[in-house]
Amino acid sequence: MARRTEPPDGGWGWMVVLSAFFQSALVFGVLRSFSVFFVEFVAAFDEPAARVSWIASIGIAVQQFGSPVGSALSTKFGPRPVVMAGGILAALGMLLASFATSLTHLYLSIGLLSGSGWALTFTPTLACLSRYFSRLRSLAMGLALTGVGLSSFAFAPLFQWLLSSYAWRGTLLLVSAISLHLVACGALLRPLSLTEDPAVADPGAQLASLLHHGPFLRYTVALTLVNTGYFIPYVHLVAHLQDLDWDPLPAAFLLSAPTALVALAVAYGFTSGALTPLAFSMLPELVGTGRIYCGLGLVQMVESIGGLLGAPLSGYLRDVTGNYTASFVVAGAFLLAGSGVLITLPHFFCVSAPTSKPQDLGTEAPDTKVPLRRKGWERTELQKDPESQRLAAPGLLPHIDAQRTTVPSAS
Repeated sequence: MARRTEPPDGGWGWMVVLSAFFQSALVFGVLRSFSVFFVEFVAAFDEPAARVSWIASIGIAVQQFGSPVGSALSTKFGPRPVVMAGGILAALGMLLASFATSLTHLYLSIGLLSGSGWALTFTPTLACLSRYFSRLRSLAMGLALTGVGLSSFAFAPLFQWLLSSYAWRGTLLLVSAISLHLVACGALLRPLSLTEDPAVADPGAQLASLLHHGPFLRYTVALTLVNTGYFIPYVHLVAHLQDLDWDPLPAAFLLSAPTALVALAVAYGFTSGALTPLAFSMLPELVGTGRIYCGLGLVQMVESIGGLLGAPLSGYLRDVTGNYTASFVVAGAFLLAGSGVLITLPHFFCVSAPTSKPQDLGTEAPDTKVPLRRKGWERTELQKDPESQRLAAPGLLPHIDAQRTTVPSAS
Protein backbone atom coordinates (compact mmCIF):
# COMPACT_ATOMS: atom_id res chain seq x y z
CA MET A 1 0.00 0.00 0.00
CA ALA A 2 1.37 3.42 -0.99
CA ARG A 3 2.13 5.74 1.91
CA ARG A 4 0.61 9.19 2.15
CA THR A 5 2.75 12.07 3.36
CA GLU A 6 -0.03 13.54 5.53
CA PRO A 7 -3.50 12.42 6.67
CA PRO A 8 -6.04 13.26 3.95
CA ASP A 9 -8.34 15.26 6.28
CA GLY A 10 -11.37 13.87 4.49
CA GLY A 11 -12.18 11.42 1.73
CA TRP A 12 -12.96 7.96 3.10
CA GLY A 13 -12.17 9.41 6.50
CA TRP A 14 -15.74 10.67 6.74
CA MET A 15 -17.01 7.11 6.35
CA VAL A 16 -14.69 6.19 9.22
CA VAL A 17 -16.31 9.03 11.21
CA LEU A 18 -19.73 7.53 10.44
CA SER A 19 -18.53 4.11 11.56
CA ALA A 20 -17.08 5.56 14.77
CA PHE A 21 -20.33 7.45 15.43
CA PHE A 22 -22.45 4.28 15.46
CA GLN A 23 -19.73 2.23 17.13
CA SER A 24 -19.37 4.69 20.03
CA ALA A 25 -23.15 4.76 20.39
CA LEU A 26 -23.37 0.98 20.52
CA VAL A 27 -20.56 0.68 23.08
CA PHE A 28 -20.80 3.62 25.45
CA GLY A 29 -24.46 4.28 24.85
CA VAL A 30 -25.15 0.85 26.33
CA LEU A 31 -22.64 1.35 29.16
CA ARG A 32 -24.02 4.76 30.10
CA SER A 33 -27.58 3.43 30.10
CA PHE A 34 -26.71 0.47 32.28
CA SER A 35 -28.29 2.12 35.32
CA VAL A 36 -31.76 0.99 34.17
CA PHE A 37 -30.58 -2.65 34.33
CA PHE A 38 -28.84 -1.99 37.64
CA VAL A 39 -32.14 -1.56 39.48
CA GLU A 40 -33.59 -4.69 37.86
CA PHE A 41 -30.56 -6.83 38.77
CA VAL A 42 -30.65 -5.69 42.40
CA ALA A 43 -34.28 -6.80 42.63
CA ALA A 44 -33.91 -10.00 40.59
CA PHE A 45 -30.88 -11.41 42.43
CA ASP A 46 -31.46 -9.77 45.84
CA GLU A 47 -27.86 -8.58 46.02
CA PRO A 48 -26.33 -5.41 47.52
CA ALA A 49 -25.58 -2.46 45.26
CA ALA A 50 -21.81 -2.90 45.54
CA ARG A 51 -21.92 -6.43 44.08
CA VAL A 52 -24.29 -5.52 41.25
CA SER A 53 -22.07 -2.53 40.40
CA TRP A 54 -19.27 -4.92 39.48
CA ILE A 55 -21.14 -5.94 36.31
CA ALA A 56 -20.68 -2.57 34.61
CA SER A 57 -17.29 -2.01 36.20
CA ILE A 58 -15.91 -5.31 34.91
CA GLY A 59 -17.23 -4.49 31.44
CA ILE A 60 -15.61 -1.04 31.50
CA ALA A 61 -12.34 -2.40 32.89
CA VAL A 62 -12.11 -5.26 30.38
CA GLN A 63 -12.90 -2.87 27.53
CA GLN A 64 -10.08 -0.58 28.59
CA PHE A 65 -7.60 -3.13 29.90
CA GLY A 66 -7.96 -5.19 26.73
CA SER A 67 -7.46 -2.20 24.45
CA PRO A 68 -3.73 -2.95 23.87
CA VAL A 69 -4.79 -6.33 22.53
CA GLY A 70 -7.13 -4.66 20.07
CA SER A 71 -4.38 -2.22 19.12
CA ALA A 72 -1.80 -4.98 18.57
CA LEU A 73 -4.21 -7.05 16.49
CA SER A 74 -5.12 -3.98 14.42
CA THR A 75 -1.45 -3.31 13.76
CA LYS A 76 -1.00 -6.85 12.46
CA PHE A 77 -4.31 -7.54 10.69
CA GLY A 78 -5.82 -4.09 10.21
CA PRO A 79 -8.76 -2.58 12.15
CA ARG A 80 -11.56 -4.01 9.97
CA PRO A 81 -11.47 -7.73 10.92
CA VAL A 82 -10.65 -6.88 14.54
CA VAL A 83 -13.66 -4.59 14.98
CA MET A 84 -15.97 -7.03 13.22
CA ALA A 85 -14.85 -9.84 15.54
CA GLY A 86 -15.40 -7.52 18.51
CA GLY A 87 -18.97 -6.85 17.42
CA ILE A 88 -19.71 -10.57 17.40
CA LEU A 89 -18.28 -10.98 20.92
CA ALA A 90 -20.24 -7.99 22.27
CA ALA A 91 -23.52 -9.35 20.89
CA LEU A 92 -22.77 -12.87 22.13
CA GLY A 93 -22.12 -11.61 25.65
CA MET A 94 -25.49 -9.87 25.81
CA LEU A 95 -27.19 -12.94 24.38
CA LEU A 96 -25.74 -15.23 27.06
CA ALA A 97 -26.54 -12.66 29.78
CA SER A 98 -30.24 -13.03 29.03
CA PHE A 99 -30.02 -16.62 30.38
CA ALA A 100 -28.14 -15.67 33.58
CA THR A 101 -29.21 -17.20 36.88
CA SER A 102 -26.64 -15.45 39.11
CA LEU A 103 -24.44 -12.39 39.22
CA THR A 104 -21.44 -14.56 38.34
CA HIS A 105 -23.06 -15.34 35.00
CA LEU A 106 -23.49 -11.61 34.37
CA TYR A 107 -19.88 -10.93 35.38
CA LEU A 108 -18.71 -13.44 32.76
CA SER A 109 -21.17 -12.61 29.98
CA ILE A 110 -21.58 -8.83 30.10
CA GLY A 111 -18.41 -8.02 32.00
CA LEU A 112 -15.88 -10.38 30.41
CA LEU A 113 -17.30 -11.41 27.02
CA SER A 114 -19.05 -8.20 25.94
CA GLY A 115 -16.23 -6.19 27.52
CA SER A 116 -13.72 -8.08 25.37
CA GLY A 117 -15.82 -7.30 22.30
CA TRP A 118 -15.87 -3.61 23.20
CA ALA A 119 -12.09 -3.71 23.66
CA LEU A 120 -11.70 -4.91 20.07
CA THR A 121 -13.97 -2.18 18.67
CA PHE A 122 -13.53 1.15 20.45
CA THR A 123 -9.76 1.72 20.47
CA PRO A 124 -8.97 0.44 16.93
CA THR A 125 -11.80 2.54 15.48
CA LEU A 126 -10.68 5.78 17.13
CA ALA A 127 -7.04 5.10 16.27
CA CYS A 128 -8.01 4.52 12.63
CA LEU A 129 -10.04 7.75 12.62
CA SER A 130 -7.19 9.82 14.08
CA ARG A 131 -4.92 8.70 11.25
CA TYR A 132 -7.31 10.07 8.62
CA PHE A 133 -7.34 13.59 10.08
CA SER A 134 -4.79 16.16 11.21
CA ARG A 135 -6.11 19.72 10.93
CA LEU A 136 -9.72 18.56 11.30
CA ARG A 137 -9.01 15.86 13.87
CA SER A 138 -10.86 17.50 16.78
CA LEU A 139 -13.91 18.13 14.58
CA ALA A 140 -13.92 14.57 13.25
CA MET A 141 -13.46 13.11 16.73
CA GLY A 142 -16.22 15.32 18.10
CA LEU A 143 -18.65 14.26 15.38
CA ALA A 144 -17.79 10.60 15.91
CA LEU A 145 -18.26 10.71 19.67
CA THR A 146 -21.52 12.60 19.36
CA GLY A 147 -22.95 9.11 19.13
CA VAL A 148 -22.14 8.61 22.81
CA GLY A 149 -24.28 11.53 23.92
CA LEU A 150 -27.18 10.95 21.56
CA SER A 151 -27.37 7.26 22.36
CA SER A 152 -27.17 7.94 26.10
CA PHE A 153 -30.15 10.25 25.78
CA ALA A 154 -32.11 7.77 23.67
CA PHE A 155 -31.10 4.39 25.09
CA ALA A 156 -31.96 5.00 28.76
CA PRO A 157 -35.69 5.64 28.21
CA LEU A 158 -35.77 3.05 25.40
CA PHE A 159 -34.30 0.36 27.64
CA GLN A 160 -36.63 1.35 30.47
CA TRP A 161 -39.63 1.00 28.15
CA LEU A 162 -38.34 -2.37 26.91
CA LEU A 163 -37.89 -3.52 30.51
CA SER A 164 -41.49 -2.67 31.29
CA SER A 165 -42.64 -4.63 28.22
CA TYR A 166 -40.22 -7.58 27.96
CA ALA A 167 -38.49 -7.75 31.38
CA TRP A 168 -34.72 -7.71 31.68
CA ARG A 169 -34.11 -11.03 29.88
CA GLY A 170 -36.05 -10.02 26.78
CA THR A 171 -34.43 -6.58 26.81
CA LEU A 172 -30.94 -8.09 26.87
CA LEU A 173 -31.86 -10.20 23.82
CA LEU A 174 -32.82 -7.03 21.96
CA VAL A 175 -29.64 -5.27 23.12
CA SER A 176 -27.70 -8.24 21.73
CA ALA A 177 -29.34 -7.74 18.33
CA ILE A 178 -28.55 -4.03 18.44
CA SER A 179 -24.91 -4.73 19.38
CA LEU A 180 -24.52 -6.97 16.33
CA HIS A 181 -24.53 -3.81 14.19
CA LEU A 182 -20.94 -3.28 15.38
CA VAL A 183 -19.99 -5.79 12.67
CA ALA A 184 -21.28 -3.39 10.01
CA CYS A 185 -19.34 -0.55 11.63
CA GLY A 186 -16.15 -2.55 11.37
CA ALA A 187 -16.76 -3.28 7.69
CA LEU A 188 -16.53 0.46 6.93
CA LEU A 189 -12.98 0.79 8.25
CA ARG A 190 -10.17 1.03 5.72
CA PRO A 191 -6.49 1.03 6.81
CA LEU A 192 -4.31 4.01 5.92
CA SER A 193 -0.52 4.00 5.57
CA LEU A 194 1.40 7.19 6.42
CA THR A 195 5.05 8.15 6.04
CA GLU A 196 5.18 8.77 9.78
CA ASP A 197 4.61 5.07 10.43
CA PRO A 198 7.63 3.01 11.54
CA ALA A 199 9.41 1.26 8.68
CA VAL A 200 9.36 -1.88 10.84
CA ALA A 201 6.53 -2.13 13.36
CA ASP A 202 8.02 -2.78 16.80
CA PRO A 203 5.41 -2.48 19.55
CA GLY A 204 8.08 -3.12 22.18
CA ALA A 205 10.18 -0.15 21.10
CA GLN A 206 7.11 2.08 20.92
CA LEU A 207 6.00 0.96 24.38
CA ALA A 208 9.47 1.65 25.84
CA SER A 209 9.54 5.15 24.38
CA LEU A 210 6.05 5.89 25.72
CA LEU A 211 7.00 4.73 29.22
CA HIS A 212 9.80 7.33 29.20
CA HIS A 213 7.52 10.04 27.85
CA GLY A 214 6.75 12.41 30.75
CA PRO A 215 3.73 14.27 29.32
CA PHE A 216 2.19 11.01 28.14
CA LEU A 217 2.53 9.46 31.61
CA ARG A 218 0.98 12.50 33.30
CA TYR A 219 -1.81 12.50 30.75
CA THR A 220 -2.49 8.83 31.49
CA VAL A 221 -2.66 9.51 35.25
CA ALA A 222 -5.07 12.40 34.66
CA LEU A 223 -7.43 10.29 32.54
CA THR A 224 -7.31 7.48 35.11
CA LEU A 225 -8.44 9.85 37.88
CA VAL A 226 -11.16 11.30 35.65
CA ASN A 227 -12.30 7.82 34.66
CA THR A 228 -12.77 6.83 38.31
CA GLY A 229 -15.50 9.39 38.80
CA TYR A 230 -16.72 9.71 35.22
CA PHE A 231 -19.11 6.73 35.05
CA ILE A 232 -20.58 6.96 38.56
CA PRO A 233 -23.50 9.25 37.56
CA TYR A 234 -24.28 7.04 34.56
CA VAL A 235 -24.37 3.86 36.64
CA HIS A 236 -26.14 5.13 39.76
CA LEU A 237 -28.18 8.18 38.76
CA VAL A 238 -31.43 6.25 38.20
CA ALA A 239 -30.97 4.34 41.48
CA HIS A 240 -30.28 7.63 43.26
CA LEU A 241 -33.45 9.17 41.87
CA GLN A 242 -35.49 6.11 42.83
CA ASP A 243 -34.14 6.50 46.37
CA LEU A 244 -35.79 9.91 46.16
CA ASP A 245 -39.12 8.17 45.26
CA TRP A 246 -39.05 8.89 41.53
CA ASP A 247 -40.88 6.62 39.10
CA PRO A 248 -38.49 4.51 36.95
CA LEU A 249 -39.33 5.95 33.50
CA PRO A 250 -39.09 9.66 34.46
CA ALA A 251 -35.91 8.82 36.35
CA ALA A 252 -34.40 7.28 33.23
CA PHE A 253 -35.51 10.15 31.01
CA LEU A 254 -34.94 12.85 33.64
CA LEU A 255 -38.12 14.72 32.73
CA SER A 256 -40.60 16.59 34.96
CA ALA A 257 -37.81 16.88 37.51
CA PRO A 258 -36.76 19.63 39.96
CA THR A 259 -35.16 22.49 37.99
CA ALA A 260 -31.85 22.39 39.87
CA LEU A 261 -31.41 18.66 39.24
CA VAL A 262 -32.21 19.03 35.55
CA ALA A 263 -29.70 21.87 35.27
CA LEU A 264 -27.00 19.80 36.96
CA ALA A 265 -27.70 16.79 34.76
CA VAL A 266 -27.59 18.91 31.59
CA ALA A 267 -24.35 20.60 32.69
CA TYR A 268 -22.69 17.29 33.50
CA GLY A 269 -23.86 15.68 30.28
CA PHE A 270 -22.62 18.63 28.19
CA THR A 271 -19.19 18.83 29.81
CA SER A 272 -18.62 15.07 29.96
CA GLY A 273 -19.63 14.79 26.33
CA ALA A 274 -17.14 17.51 25.39
CA LEU A 275 -14.38 15.86 27.43
CA THR A 276 -14.24 12.57 25.56
CA PRO A 277 -13.47 13.81 22.00
CA LEU A 278 -10.93 16.32 23.31
CA ALA A 279 -9.19 13.62 25.35
CA PHE A 280 -8.74 11.36 22.33
CA SER A 281 -7.91 14.22 19.95
CA MET A 282 -5.08 15.44 22.16
CA LEU A 283 -3.27 12.10 22.35
CA PRO A 284 -1.87 12.17 18.78
CA GLU A 285 -0.42 15.60 19.55
CA LEU A 286 1.53 14.04 22.42
CA VAL A 287 2.77 10.81 20.83
CA GLY A 288 2.36 11.31 17.06
CA THR A 289 0.06 9.44 14.68
CA GLY A 290 2.75 6.81 14.05
CA ARG A 291 2.35 5.56 17.63
CA ILE A 292 -1.35 6.22 18.08
CA TYR A 293 -2.40 2.54 18.16
CA CYS A 294 0.11 1.76 20.92
CA GLY A 295 -0.49 5.03 22.79
CA LEU A 296 -4.26 4.83 22.75
CA GLY A 297 -4.22 1.18 23.78
CA LEU A 298 -1.88 1.88 26.70
CA VAL A 299 -3.97 4.81 27.91
CA GLN A 300 -7.13 2.72 27.80
CA MET A 301 -5.43 -0.10 29.69
CA VAL A 302 -4.16 2.07 32.54
CA GLU A 303 -7.33 4.10 32.95
CA SER A 304 -9.26 0.84 33.26
CA ILE A 305 -8.17 0.90 36.91
CA GLY A 306 -10.42 3.89 37.44
CA GLY A 307 -13.28 2.33 35.51
CA LEU A 308 -12.99 -0.86 37.55
CA LEU A 309 -13.03 0.81 40.97
CA GLY A 310 -15.33 3.81 40.48
CA ALA A 311 -18.80 2.23 40.41
CA PRO A 312 -18.14 -0.39 43.15
CA LEU A 313 -16.75 2.35 45.39
CA SER A 314 -19.92 4.33 44.78
CA GLY A 315 -22.08 1.28 45.56
CA TYR A 316 -20.07 0.61 48.75
CA LEU A 317 -20.60 4.19 49.94
CA ARG A 318 -24.33 3.78 49.24
CA ASP A 319 -24.45 0.62 51.36
CA VAL A 320 -22.57 2.32 54.21
CA THR A 321 -24.34 5.70 54.25
CA GLY A 322 -27.79 4.67 53.03
CA ASN A 323 -27.83 7.13 50.10
CA TYR A 324 -25.76 8.21 47.09
CA THR A 325 -24.75 11.68 48.31
CA ALA A 326 -21.25 10.65 49.36
CA SER A 327 -20.86 8.66 46.13
CA PHE A 328 -21.46 11.70 43.95
CA VAL A 329 -19.22 13.91 46.08
CA VAL A 330 -16.36 11.42 45.75
CA ALA A 331 -16.96 11.20 41.98
CA GLY A 332 -16.60 14.97 41.71
CA ALA A 333 -13.39 14.89 43.75
CA PHE A 334 -11.80 12.40 41.33
CA LEU A 335 -12.80 14.53 38.35
CA LEU A 336 -11.24 17.64 39.92
CA ALA A 337 -8.03 15.76 40.76
CA GLY A 338 -7.67 14.59 37.16
CA SER A 339 -8.24 18.11 35.90
CA GLY A 340 -5.48 19.35 38.19
CA VAL A 341 -2.99 16.91 36.66
CA LEU A 342 -3.92 18.07 33.15
CA ILE A 343 -2.75 21.57 34.01
CA THR A 344 0.83 20.27 34.26
CA LEU A 345 0.96 19.25 30.58
CA PRO A 346 3.25 21.29 28.28
CA HIS A 347 1.59 24.20 26.45
CA PHE A 348 -1.60 23.70 28.47
CA PHE A 349 -2.52 27.39 28.20
CA CYS A 350 -1.38 27.70 24.57
CA VAL A 351 -4.11 28.74 22.12
CA SER A 352 -2.14 28.28 18.89
CA ALA A 353 -3.04 25.63 16.33
CA PRO A 354 -1.95 22.12 17.38
CA THR A 355 0.42 19.93 15.42
CA SER A 356 0.76 16.18 15.16
CA LYS A 357 4.43 16.17 16.14
CA PRO A 358 5.13 14.19 19.29
CA GLN A 359 6.04 16.24 22.34
CA ASP A 360 8.98 15.78 24.71
CA LEU A 361 10.28 12.48 23.36
CA GLY A 362 13.06 12.41 25.89
CA THR A 363 16.00 12.34 23.46
CA GLU A 364 17.55 14.91 21.20
CA ALA A 365 17.22 14.93 17.44
CA PRO A 366 20.15 13.59 15.39
CA ASP A 367 23.13 15.88 15.10
CA THR A 368 22.83 18.19 12.13
CA LYS A 369 25.91 20.38 12.69
CA VAL A 370 27.95 21.29 9.59
CA PRO A 371 31.68 20.78 10.20
CA LEU A 372 33.95 23.22 8.28
CA ARG A 373 37.56 22.56 7.29
CA ARG A 374 40.25 25.06 6.50
CA LYS A 375 42.24 25.64 3.32
CA GLY A 376 43.56 22.48 1.72
CA TRP A 377 40.92 20.36 3.37
CA GLU A 378 37.48 19.47 2.18
CA ARG A 379 34.35 20.47 4.03
CA THR A 380 31.41 18.16 4.43
CA GLU A 381 27.77 18.78 4.98
CA LEU A 382 25.14 16.37 6.25
CA GLN A 383 22.02 16.73 4.22
CA LYS A 384 18.79 15.06 5.08
CA ASP A 385 15.45 14.91 3.44
CA PRO A 386 13.26 17.41 5.40
CA GLU A 387 10.40 14.94 5.76
CA SER A 388 12.71 12.18 7.02
CA GLN A 389 14.40 14.54 9.46
CA ARG A 390 10.99 15.50 10.85
CA LEU A 391 10.10 11.88 11.36
CA ALA A 392 13.38 10.85 12.95
CA ALA A 393 11.89 10.81 16.46
CA PRO A 394 12.58 7.71 18.58
CA GLY A 395 10.25 4.86 17.85
CA LEU A 396 9.01 6.27 14.55
CA LEU A 397 11.82 5.25 12.20
CA PRO A 398 14.50 2.76 13.16
CA HIS A 399 17.24 4.32 11.05
CA ILE A 400 17.72 7.10 8.51
CA ASP A 401 20.92 7.20 6.47
CA ALA A 402 22.45 10.60 6.06
CA GLN A 403 23.63 11.60 2.63
CA ARG A 404 27.14 12.98 2.61
CA THR A 405 28.13 15.39 -0.14
CA THR A 406 31.60 16.73 -0.72
CA VAL A 407 32.13 20.39 -1.52
CA PRO A 408 35.66 21.34 -2.67
CA SER A 409 37.20 24.19 -0.72
CA ALA A 410 38.55 27.27 -2.40
CA SER A 411 42.31 27.36 -3.02
